[in-house]
Amino acid sequence: MENLTVDICVVGGGMAGMTAALEAAEIGKEVALIEKEAYLGGRVARMYHYFPKQCPPTCGLEINFRRIRQNPRIHYFTLADVESVDGQDGAYTVKVRQNPRFVNEKCTACGECETACELERESAFDYGLKKTKAVYLPHPMAFPLRHVVDPAFAGDAKMKAAAEACPVDAIDLGQQAENFDIAAGAVVWATGWKPYDAAKIENLGFGQCKNVINNVIMERLAAPNGPTDGKILRPSDQKEPTKVAFAQCAGSRDENHLPYCSAVCCAATIKQAAYVREKLPDAEVHVFYIDIRTPGRLEDIYANAQEDEKLFFHRGKAARVTEKPGSGNLVIEAENTLTGEKSEMEVDLVVLATGMVPNTADTPPTADAVRDDWGFLVDGDTGVIGAGVSSRPLDVSASVQDATGKAMKAICAKARE
Repeated sequence: MENLTVDICVVGGGMAGMTAALEAAEIGKEVALIEKEAYLGGRVARMYHYFPKQCPPTCGLEINFRRIRQNPRIHYFTLADVESVDGQDGAYTVKVRQNPRFVNEKCTACGECETACELERESAFDYGLKKTKAVYLPHPMAFPLRHVVDPAFAGDAKMKAAAEACPVDAIDLGQQAENFDIAAGAVVWATGWKPYDAAKIENLGFGQCKNVINNVIMERLAAPNGPTDGKILRPSDQKEPTKVAFAQCAGSRDENHLPYCSAVCCAATIKQAAYVREKLPDAEVHVFYIDIRTPGRLEDIYANAQEDEKLFFHRGKAARVTEKPGSGNLVIEAENTLTGEKSEMEVDLVVLATGMVPNTADTPPTADAVRDDWGFLVDGDTGVIGAGVSSRPLDVSASVQDATGKAMKAICAKARE
């Protein structure tokens, strides 16, 4: 790998990162885009629908992938880790480790290697809900559209069968990690988020009760390319639920877990309640909430949901979820936040609306960026700039808007060189 000099380095290839890179490149700036996964698209690529359009993410992703493919000013790297960021405003050095894919550019995604491969691994893309072959295509619309070998299996003798099955000799099991430097005038940090670890909320049963899932898992269950081919099924017995409960603010607005509101969880739950009603027309949906927060145009989503005769909203914070022996059914206990009245309800499936935790909380930029008490990047007079959910909880549309603004800020930072 050769060292690279660009105007802006964008770290994170989700919607915010791709947007920042594209906006800068399309006005003539040289951009490096660094992504740790084997594909661009981030968490949006795992979703079924996103709001406010309520459309699948494939359309937005395809447009961005095409723009990246056609723009020679964007230099993108997948399976790449940023090891350090040093320097100052206008002159940063980003040290990158390029991890091996074990599949080269000859790959045509024909799938012959998968067919021949005997080895399996858990799919992180599907949150461990299914397995794929050890050589796999990350998802049907993956960009780059190229297979990847799980590094845990690259040295396995059985992987040779997959390599021999490739008609274009694309599998290279001898690939090694390489290091290179990027010189950049500014750095946009768009490393996204992860759901709060619901297992830490012991009273709500995640990890203890098989039929308690979180909101990102619900997205995969509903997605046609997900582990159940788009069918919403209970993990315990693969049966269709007839009564589904959503527990809002699972760990959020709680000094013991996340003290802040993640802003989009209420609308995301209403969207996912619509998934259940769409795919299981006879099922009831019950939403337990502290209060519903759907600002701006998202209020229409809430108003429309209230007209559904099988979608019920209950003012009450979920206090405990327990499993009924034998059936796998769940009892959700809640307390009305206004009256103090307590209630119980038996349901088939519970979905926890977990909050958004910025990845910067665990892995901050190693330069002069500043984080708040929760790990979000704070805007300041610096060339390391947080974009998307690295800066605050945002939905997809707001992340795109934020990233557009941060691209301009990065361009201005470069201009101060």
